[in-house]
Amino acid sequence: MLRIFLSLVFVSILQLSANAQQLKYIDGRPSVTSRVVCRDEGIVMRYGDGPDSSDTYGAREAVVNKEGNTYYLFYDGAGKDGWISCLAESQNLRNWTKKGTILTLGESGKNDSKSASSPWVIKEGKTWHMFYIGTPNTTPPPYRIPAFPYLTMKARSESLKGPWIKQYDVNALPPKDSSYYTVTSSPGFIVRHNGEYLQFFSGATLENKITKRTLGIARTRDLNKSWTIEEEPIFPLSEQVENSSVFFDEQTKTWYLFTNHIGINDKKEEYTNAIWVYWTKDINKWNASHKAVVLDRENCSWSKGAIGMPTVIKVGDKLALLYDAAEGESIGHMQRSIGLTWMDLPLKINGL
Repeated sequence: MLRIFLSLVFVSILQLSANAQQLKYIDGRPSVTSRVVCRDEGIVMRYGDGPDSSDTYGAREAVVNKEGNTYYLFYDGAGKDGWISCLAESQNLRNWTKKGTILTLGESGKNDSKSASSPWVIKEGKTWHMFYIGTPNTTPPPYRIPAFPYLTMKARSESLKGPWIKQYDVNALPPKDSSYYTVTSSPGFIVRHNGEYLQFFSGATLENKITKRTLGIARTRDLNKSWTIEEEPIFPLSEQVENSSVFFDEQTKTWYLFTNHIGINDKKEEYTNAIWVYWTKDINKWNASHKAVVLDRENCSWSKGAIGMPTVIKVGDKLALLYDAAEGESIGHMQRSIGLTWMDLPLKINGL
């Protein structure tokens, strides 16, 4: 019986690898042939029942943190007033208590007047520093989907629960003309390394009216000032990736960067179609060929369409990954919930 089971597992792996190899995008953007071995647990937090209608239309872009024995999950609630960052708490990553919004929309004329979402945080001393996405533009009600530009805003707090005090005087990651971050200069995972902070931020620009997306590194030693942005991104714009969650494996001395990939279908519709991971031994140097698929329609247990932003955290000898996705075949921005996937450490990658 064990031999039969192992044979079935091996066949499944071969099938997944074959599907990955067959995937070709109509515009020639790169694909991936390798896969991370993981176990998808399905939905752990559904949208729709957040306090004060805070996630009526969707819950997405989760960012997980832990303090003491409690997991704190920031996520974008698509609610009655727009996309605003919300908080949920858990003791086990599976059962979440929603606390409602933790940010507010800015006044008219502010860069976060239409959305205040997707926060990444880091603690320095007794202060938590937050970097979140702001934009003055959205689509019409009721969905109010954020639109370019995506800008990085700053806030601080003495607790992950808040209250969060906005710091409008800090222009953390200012966009730059004729760069890879002209229309998107939005925050990402922050690492303290060799006496400075590194932020893996999302950059995007328009080339012949086509959006090209990648990740870049920004550096600072002062979290209350503008960051210095590397002139070149860590991956080519053709990779079409956005958002970041970084994990360092002490056992293998390897850095892993998890990100969501933007795919395109035969109708030329772009959508978040997969979670990819890149790896390196040197956090300052990344190779676009060192990558694998973590989750897509082939191995996600409940979504065969849109699969979005990842966030990872170590739990014992495993790595937990939370992500947003839409049930069924939907590739839209709305009606997304939060799912959970597990990976054994060190990570196992098939196809290498």
